[in-house]
Order: sequence, then C-alpha cells, then structure tokens
Amino acid sequence: MSIFRKKSATTLATAEPTKHHAAPHHHEREHTMTIDAPIAPAGAALDAATEADLQQKAKDHLWMHFARQSGMEAGNGVPIIVRGEGHHVYDSQGRKYIDGLSGLFVVQVGHGRERLAEAARKQAEELAFFPLWSYAHPTAIELADKLADYAPGDLNRVFFTTGGGEAVESAWKLAKQYFKLTGKPMKHKVISRAIAYHGTPQGALAITGIPGMKEMFEPLTPGGFRVPNTNYYRAEEMGFHGSLEEFGQWAANRIEEAILFEGPDTVAAVFLEPVQNSGGCFPPPPGYFQRVREICDQYDVLLVSDEVICAYGRIGEMFACTALGYVPDIITSAKGLTSGYSPLGAMIVSDRIYEPFKHGQTAFYHGYTFAGHPVSAAVALENLAIMEEEGILAHVRENSPKFRAALERLRDLPIVGDVRGEGYFFGIELVKNKETKETFNADESERLLRGFLSKALFDAGLYCRADDRGDPVIQLAPPLTIGPAEFDEIERILRSVLTEASNRL
Repeated sequence: MSIFRKKSATTLATAEPTKHHAAPHHHEREHTMTIDAPIAPAGAALDAATEADLQQKAKDHLWMHFARQSGMEAGNGVPIIVRGEGHHVYDSQGRKYIDGLSGLFVVQVGHGRERLAEAARKQAEELAFFPLWSYAHPTAIELADKLADYAPGDLNRVFFTTGGGEAVESAWKLAKQYFKLTGKPMKHKVISRAIAYHGTPQGALAITGIPGMKEMFEPLTPGGFRVPNTNYYRAEEMGFHGSLEEFGQWAANRIEEAILFEGPDTVAAVFLEPVQNSGGCFPPPPGYFQRVREICDQYDVLLVSDEVICAYGRIGEMFACTALGYVPDIITSAKGLTSGYSPLGAMIVSDRIYEPFKHGQTAFYHGYTFAGHPVSAAVALENLAIMEEEGILAHVRENSPKFRAALERLRDLPIVGDVRGEGYFFGIELVKNKETKETFNADESERLLRGFLSKALFDAGLYCRADDRGDPVIQLAPPLTIGPAEFDEIERILRSVLTEASNRL
C-alpha cells in the first residue's frame, strides 16, 4: 500500500450537519442508541417557528464549509448549535452535547467565558479597529510581547494574521523572500508530510499533503513536495521494519533524502505539525524532531512548526515544540490563541529570519486587513491570562495520561486498531481486522463514517470528528478544562457507538 494512504477529502467528517440528518440506509431506520443526548435546561431550545425559519434560511442561503450540501437541499435540515457552556454545547432542539473537539481544536478554556466577552466589549468601545499597516495599537503590541516571551529560543518577532491558513501562507512567502534577500534566490520549495493538512489558501494548499483536497483546484502553487508521516501503526506499509526510535530516524531521514533529491539550493522550508492532525493524531517518535533540526541546519532549510492546532496548551505547553524539545525557525499558530472568541492567527519568527528586514528600504510586502485586530488581540491577552491563572497547562500535563488511559480501554473492541496522540489531542484508528490491521475500502469507509458513526456519535451526545483522510479515525480534542469524569463519559459514549459499529461489520 502506498505511503500516501489513499482516500479523498470528500469523505471528511467533523460530525458534519449533512451527515447527521442525511437519509439513513435502509438497515439503519430502526437504529436506537443506548445513550441519549441529555435535554438541555428550559429556554435552550428554539420555538418551532424560529427553528423552521432558520432551517429555511440556511437551505436558501448558507453554504457550509467542508460539507456536502445535498442533505440540506433535500430538506433534512442542519443541526443548529445555539449555546455553549463549559465543555458542552446545546442545539436548537434543546439537546446537550459534550464538545469533544473544542469546536474545531479551538475552545481551549471552554464555552461561555464572560471575561472574554467583556474583554471584547471593552476594547471595541475604546478602539474597534485600526490596521497594523505602518501603525500599531496597544493590544497588538502587548500580545506580540507576550507571545515572544512564550516562544522558545530567539523567536521574538510576531506577524499577526486572522487564521491558521494565513499564517502558513505567510511563512512560505517569508521563507522565499528571506532567501532572496540573503543571496539564495533559488530556494523556494517546501517539504511536508503525507496526509498532512496545512490550510486551504493556494500556497498553503500546495503544502497540504491530501491529494483529494487539491485535485479540484489544480494547478496549485508549484513547489510543494511530500515525505512519509510518523504513523508508526502503519510503518510496515511504508516499507519500514524496526523499533519506534528507529522509525523516527528513518522518517526524518526521508526529509534529508527529499532535500538532496530536489537540490538543497532549491528547498526553502520544511513544514511539520508537532503532532500531525490529518490521518489521526500522529505523534513524533523519540528523536524525530531533533534529527529534523539537524537536517535543516545542515542544508540551510527553515524548520516551520505548524502549531495551528497544537499550540496554546493542546499538548501541555504554550507551544508544542517546547514540549517536544526542538526550536523551529518559524511557528505558525491560530485557533486556541483566543479560544475562538474572536479570529486571530500569528506567525512567530526567529531573530535570524527577521534580520534582513531590519535595514534599509526592505519590507515584507504582505499583510491582512484584520490581522492583529484590536478586539481579537484583547481577547487573546485575556485568554492567555485565564490559562495562566487557572494553571491550564499543568492541568493538561497532569490529566493527559488519564485521558489516554480512558481511551486505551477501548482497545478491547474489535474495531479499534490503535489509540495515539499527546496532551488533549487523541485519535482512535478503526480497522476491519485487528490482527492484520486491514483497513476499510472507500465504500466501507463511506458507510461506516457517514452512514453511521458521525450521526450516531452526535445522537449519543458527543460532538467529535469521524475522519478518513487516511484511514478511518475518531479524533478527540476537548476543551483543556475537562478532567477524569468527562474522560469516562466520553469513553462510555464511544464504547456504546463503536460496539454497535462493530456489530454492523
């Protein structure tokens, strides 16, 4: 089997609305779950007229992201989430769900934080907007200072964006201009890993390693090349046989091989997530990033740590590269920076990369109107203050082993092949045959994820991701405030649904 693993983004699932309410297969019509989503307190549900009005407006005008529109067009409706509180969200029908994905790897400190809403209100009254185009404002300055303090090594310069894809796009553009300014104008190519997701802008999409998400937009920005990822569970299918530590060296050395094949004088950067998201939470083997750092130094290639998901406590440190013991040249981040209460991203750059821009008339001709928005920066500062005051990072480090242990209990199910991840970021790979690690073909995966699991998990009270960009996985990344009681609740729901899924095979 190819190391680039097969399936297309057309089967992406984040408990997508069109799946939850899609017409079931005939054999699913009598389906009843053993765990029901609790009914929310009075007042959480919308009245029937409001619900119907919203559903019609959604059908007429709303184009949902990464989602098939066919279910809504067929009149099946879309789940409408109306409220969040702590680690729960509530839909328009009054049903309550554990937010097992922090919205989309975003809501680190949980829903309903009045402090964050108040920080936004106060800043909007004082200064609602001003750009960072040759000007500054206090919240952007203070936030840049704080992020530089958190960042490792000499990563002291902060370039704000409005999201993660923009941060990745900015990093590639910066890498190309940096090498032009330092006398190496041919260095423009980037290397990333198979199945890795790095965003949807044309440049970031060229770095993304999921063929099915790119083919409809080709031709893409040229210069993106792929190497194997760190999925040790599937290492033999990549042609590797050996220990986990040896696999880490093998996978890292494929980066050196790609640099040499393309020509060191043409490769500008390597983009790697600390824990790869797409494909189901691939943690790095011991020594992997240390070897990658050596390779990048040897060939003068920038190491970009794409921490759009992994930063701001998800792995137990403010930046995951700190937890994993390496210092990149650039960090890209977003999502948890504001816990989703306002959009914001950040590219954090080393002094070495910033140096050519300090002198003369050189500028980085790149930016975004809303980057470093005063309201978003104020929210981010308050979000980081909450994380410090409540000891969120220590909480994740202390409870991550308990979260892992709860999920590991699911290994007794015949459909569960692997459990992996770090911090509060885990994936459960599903298999057809545990002994042989046989996976599901495209049709089986479609029936399993879209036809059953995505809707069944949501109906059982758990919002999470059922995904097959690679092999079918369940992904979990709950708010960083939850603990053992919630781990057990998540495990009970997963056990019920996955047991029924196993019985359907």
